[in-house]
Amino acid sequence: MAEKPGVTKHYLLASDFDQTLSFNDSGIGLSELLGTSGFRGKVEGLAQANLVQQGGELAYLLLHDPEYRCVRKEHLIAVGKTIRLKQNIRLLVQLLKDGIEGYSFEFYVISAAPEEVVQSALEGIVEPDHIFGTRFRFDDATGEIESIIQAPAGYGKVAVLDGLQARLQISHDRIIYVGDGSSDVHVMLHTNRRDGFTIAVSEAKNITQIAKRTILSEDAVSVLIPILEEIAEWDPARIRSLFESHGLLIQEWDKVRTDWLTFRGSLAGLDHGAFALAEATGD
Repeated sequence: MAEKPGVTKHYLLASDFDQTLSFNDSGIGLSELLGTSGFRGKVEGLAQANLVQQGGELAYLLLHDPEYRCVRKEHLIAVGKTIRLKQNIRLLVQLLKDGIEGYSFEFYVISAAPEEVVQSALEGIVEPDHIFGTRFRFDDATGEIESIIQAPAGYGKVAVLDGLQARLQISHDRIIYVGDGSSDVHVMLHTNRRDGFTIAVSEAKNITQIAKRTILSEDAVSVLIPILEEIAEWDPARIRSLFESHGLLIQEWDKVRTDWLTFRGSLAGLDHGAFALAEATGD
């Protein structure tokens, strides 16, 4: 049905946390707090064994690895305070709520990171009930982790997103998902299949080939650019004006299209080669 002029269009925007709203993996921060090493190696081993869904490696280690069994809720909260966040997350949340004329966005965070870590890191910025992370059951007597209640990793993110959509009564094509890596593949494919909009914030090929747009920046508010262009249909001048009204001057804005090609065989004495062809234009 066509909407009447002046009616606000409501969207659901869900974002990953690790390396999407932050710069580092929560597991690395926790390992540093505990003074343990080898976290990346353990994650790679679990990934190769296909033992857990991608993104759920830290939850598995917290439940089963002897080096991480000492972790309690207070450790997770403490780690959250050390997480280095991307700039202007607070401004992003404010603009999504009521800063774009004719549009409003319900902002949620869906992450495989422990819920206590994400809530602690985003305290005062994102409401706790708008954050869905891995939720543990803790022993009342010892404080140790007993079991996993919910793990939004891999397809688990799809389940959380579908639950939010049903609760908020938002149509499939009004869903936006922002992510950075392999743990976001399932939810991005799911969103795209139902005519939603997906944004990658990393150059990882497994995600950029799926996402409808890719945006690279150290500033969280940058994800608004593809939303304003593709959904609100704003031109660059209007987008720049919005940012400048909030004290943000876009210094560089390059658009790059990259084709990844791999050739096998022999040509002019070359057995094989891999080439990346980039076509770059200004805005």
